[in-house]
This record gives sequence, C-alpha cells and structure tokens, in this order.
Amino acid sequence: MTLNIGWIGCGRHATHMLMPQLGRNDMRIAAVCDLNRDAAASAAWQYGAEAAYSDYSELIAHKGLDAVCMAVGPDLHRVAAIAALEKGLPVFLEKPPARDAAGAREIAAAAEKAGKPVVVGFMKRYSTGNRIAGNILRGESFGKVLGVTGSYMSGPAYFAGVPDYSGFYLHHCVHYMDLIPWFAGSAFEDMAVRTVETAPGHLLLHLNFACANGAIGTIVMGTIQSRGTPTEDITIMGDHRRIEIENVINVRYFRDPPFKAEDPAASLAGGADTLSWTPNFTAAANEDHKGYAALMADAAKAFRGEDNNAPDITDGVSAMASLERMTALIDDDLRRRRK
Repeated sequence: MTLNIGWIGCGRHATHMLMPQLGRNDMRIAAVCDLNRDAAASAAWQYGAEAAYSDYSELIAHKGLDAVCMAVGPDLHRVAAIAALEKGLPVFLEKPPARDAAGAREIAAAAEKAGKPVVVGFMKRYSTGNRIAGNILRGESFGKVLGVTGSYMSGPAYFAGVPDYSGFYLHHCVHYMDLIPWFAGSAFEDMAVRTVETAPGHLLLHLNFACANGAIGTIVMGTIQSRGTPTEDITIMGDHRRIEIENVINVRYFRDPPFKAEDPAASLAGGADTLSWTPNFTAAANEDHKGYAALMADAAKAFRGEDNNAPDITDGVSAMASLERMTALIDDDLRRRRK
C-alpha cells in the first residue's frame, strides 16, 4: 500500500537527504509546506506533490494523508507533531524532537493518547558501520558490552559575542545521546564533563559516563574540527572482543586470535582473527551509508503498523533528558573555567 505523506519543511536537508528516500519506500509526497513559498513550490515540483502550503495547519488538514513528516526547528516539531497526532496521523520527526525533554514528553503523551507512532530521525543507528556493529553486538558471540568510546566532532559555531552552543547541542550532540546508549544496551546513569574553550565558539568536551547496566565510556565532542575531515570514530569494548567503526563506514571486529609472531606455522583463523569491512564504492549499488533510506523504510513500517526497529518518541525523550543533563554539566564547567 502506497502511503500519502504530508511534508513540513522544505529546506536543503529535507529535500536533499530525507525526501528522496520516501519514493524508495512506497511513500508518495502528496503535499508540502514551508514558510518560504518558493521552497515549497520547488519541493512540490521536484516530488510531484499536488499541493504546497505555507501554514502547517493547512498541510495537516490536507485530505487523504496517511502520515505527516517534518524537518523544521525543535519548537515547530513539538507543535506540529502534536497537531498531526490530534488529527489521528502518525508522525516522523527529524531530530531533535523538541527543544527540551519536557517538549518531547508532550509529544509522547499526545502519541499515546492518539495511539499513533512517532518516529524520530536518529539515523545514525542505520549508518552502515553502526548497523553492522549493532548486529554483531546483538549476536551470540560478542558477549556483554563493557565500554564504549566515541568521538564526534564538528566545526565552530557561528555567532558573535557571548557563545551560545544550544544549536550544537540540539542538532549535533543529541545524536550520541541516542547512539551510544543504543550500542551499550542501556541508558546513561552517571555523567561527568570536562571542557576546554579556546575562543568563543571553539569548544572541546569529554563526557565520561556509566550506564545502568554497568557499561562505561567516554564521548568526545566539540566544535574544533573541520567538517571537511572525517569526524566520527567509535570503539566498543567487550571481553576479548572489540569493534572499531571509523567514519560510519569502515568496520573492524577484533576477536581472540593466537599470538602469531613466534609461530612459524601461523596463518589466519576464520573464527578468531580480525574481520574487516569497507564499502566498495565502485559497485553499481544503492549506497545508503548515512542511513536515511533505511530509517525511512522503518518509518514506513511503523506508519503501516508493521514490526519495525525505528527509534520512537520514547527514545527521543530519553535522548533529550540525557542531553539536558550533559549540557547542565557543560555550563557549570564553562562557568567555572571562565572565572
């Protein structure tokens, strides 16, 4: 069954990264909406929408919709998602689902009342390397996750005067508030933060954490690296097991090989030596290494009431609550260091 979708927010991210994935998953963009009428008209032309609006309430009222998807700001995410749910429509929200955990909880309450799913755009669960790692972790051989370390960098924030890192927190850091607990298999419990700020907008932070299941780790994030360089590295530690994910595509799975240097008969053991994977970009394959197409495939399943693994608004509430805890610790540390 083809799903008729109403789409709110026709900016670059939506039209380049998200909207192209709908047709691949049997979803038709029936109507679009953006405050910028030219952007809405352009998106309608690109994706064959029958109507373009500048008011989200008119979009939600469009006849024949099966679900509403949106990629706008966190405040409108909350308001428009609740309005769609009150209309009885399932929702896809790009992250962050709201400006704070309280707003995400409002959406969750509306979803429960409506009995409709809300999918949140935590696509990093679907990035090729992360997905491979997640499947290994949930297999029988890896065992318990003991620790996770991750580095996820960005460039300097753009502002004048007093630094305001809220956009960096909401649009960048929130990803790892979802991804790292997903790897660990448990929510964050304890947190501690250390920061270095070399100039306004140039922030480095280390978040040390312990999860409720005992897993420990460190997340390094900041605004001191060019986005033109690879910005992500993750290591997941088990007992005589280790997974390394580089730049969301390269994966190495270290197991428990024998020491080979002094063994003249040393070879490679299929059950013990390191496994590695890197994408073959020369193949005429449908590459989705960022994970947007796979995310929207699960969103379509959720909209149809089928079994799926899509991150939902409960995950969004958890990520936003963790983000608030972390940012409060960062603010405290920055105030202390600026004195």
